[in-house]
Amino acid sequence: MLLLCILAALCASSAEADFFPLDSISNVSSYYFNYIYCNIWEGECQPHQDDAAQQVPTRDLWAGFPQDYMSLVHQWYCSLGQCCDSGDCRVTNNITGLALDLRTRLHGQHLVQSVVLKAVQGFLSSPESNKPLTLSFHGWSGTGKNYVARIIADNLYRDGVKSECVRLFIAPFHFPHARLVDTYKGQLRESIRDLVLRCPQTLFIFDEAEKLHPGLIDAIKPFMDHYDNVDGVNYRRALFLFLSNIGGATINDVALDFWHSGQNREDIGMEDLEHRLRAETMESHGGFAQSELMSGHLIDFFVPFLPLEYRHVKLCARDAFTARGLQADEATLDEVAKAMLYVPKDERLFSAQGCKSIPQRINFFMP
Repeated sequence: MLLLCILAALCASSAEADFFPLDSISNVSSYYFNYIYCNIWEGECQPHQDDAAQQVPTRDLWAGFPQDYMSLVHQWYCSLGQCCDSGDCRVTNNITGLALDLRTRLHGQHLVQSVVLKAVQGFLSSPESNKPLTLSFHGWSGTGKNYVARIIADNLYRDGVKSECVRLFIAPFHFPHARLVDTYKGQLRESIRDLVLRCPQTLFIFDEAEKLHPGLIDAIKPFMDHYDNVDGVNYRRALFLFLSNIGGATINDVALDFWHSGQNREDIGMEDLEHRLRAETMESHGGFAQSELMSGHLIDFFVPFLPLEYRHVKLCARDAFTARGLQADEATLDEVAKAMLYVPKDERLFSAQGCKSIPQRINFFMP
């Protein structure tokens, strides 16, 4: 019924052309009829690239229409989630929320909190960036690499990791067969290109990146380079995250050295780790290391995830209980933390699993 009213409103406006600018009526009518045909009736149409970036008609364009008609059509269109103050309702870029989540939801990762926030904030605040933002996350399993990727998605996009602007690739799942690498190359290039055309600020996450075939990364290397465009598509507003376990042992050794010397882990700086991570990644045997992404120095930051200590595991357990609407006492949190495996064998300082299995383990301690 509402759709019929809108069409009637547009037709009525056209009938009153003596009172309203014909070019405005034509532009608005064609815009919404095209939207209805392509998206509601699913007509076979391919909007021109300029049309894809077109925003909802401005109020200047609506000026010639009766206020009732204007409000009706605009209310309907916005109810579909297609318009907002930012120009793209899918993108929120909530830097305040990102800072808060990194500070309160992520435990034991002061370097990650600082580097990720500054890198993302700086990138988003610079519309003239000369390349996409490319971050490489390194560390043991369970230290928070996937968790931080999710936090970034949750704060940059309305629908978080479910957003059509976010795409996760898991190396052994999406690209399992080396013999099919040429097929994967074409599929990956096409997937990235199509997504950036639909959403210029796209977040691409590559999990277990060390297992990617070097040819796959080289196939998409131009998308992360310093080009104005690649085949007419601008990739400079995209974000690329690579998650891997490379360097985990090195990170742990540095953290252990600081502990042995009586220094606080919070005193560990990027200068203590980033150059070592870069060197170890270059020398590793995986396709990630052999790709032109490394030799071309296209990774902006190598982000180290430190091993988690007993106190951090307790905080993870507390969060897991809170997520279920429960409040656990200190004794229960201690019981959960004690059930984890710690290394090295003598010091039992770092959780071998990080916080990865905490949400499942608390089932044994539920009241």
